[in-house]
Amino acid sequence: MSIKILIADDHQLTREGVRSLLEREEDINVLGEAEDGRSAVSMARELRPDVVLMDVCMPDMNGIVATSLILAEAPRIKVVALSMLDDRRFVSNMLRAGASGYLIKDCSFKELIGAIRRVVTNKIYLSSGIMDMVVKDYVTPQTYSDSSCSSLLTIREKEVLQLVAEGYSTPQIANSLHVSVKTIESHRQNLMMKINAKGIAGLTKYAIREGLTSA
Repeated sequence: MSIKILIADDHQLTREGVRSLLEREEDINVLGEAEDGRSAVSMARELRPDVVLMDVCMPDMNGIVATSLILAEAPRIKVVALSMLDDRRFVSNMLRAGASGYLIKDCSFKELIGAIRRVVTNKIYLSSGIMDMVVKDYVTPQTYSDSSCSSLLTIREKEVLQLVAEGYSTPQIANSLHVSVKTIESHRQNLMMKINAKGIAGLTKYAIREGLTSA
């Protein structure tokens, strides 16, 4: 039985390169490519892949929020983060969102295939550097964890925060999320209160620090 894959990455060259390599494997079937997290959620809902290869920082909706939404609807899907980022905050947020694996983009194709085949057997795969970081954090827990966005904010608040940080106006965000302008204004006020931020600059700084955007 083939393993059905969805690739989510905002760089077309990366998507095409990974797809080209994966399609050489007899037991791999690439169902499609998503250019951002929102498209990944929609395509995962429609195509029901076994594994989503998920970039972490993408415009409109990042991989952290997308992973949370995909797994809320279809817990059986396995998400493997494939990212340039090895920062502790990004790794922690992806794992908390439910990712089954985390690899850095300079990994070998052999490692990527091994990770895919491992997670479909309900196991976790972390590249060696990421594993060292996770073990270190387990032994010496970081003090920031209680105030991180994963524990403070809802999934919708993370969506709004990313879009605010990326420069979208309130009407644009409302249109993108199919809600009223008043709802977005309410979310923005709640965000500023929760994270003690002053204005758009404060929200943007927090979003970047928490790995919700690379803006």
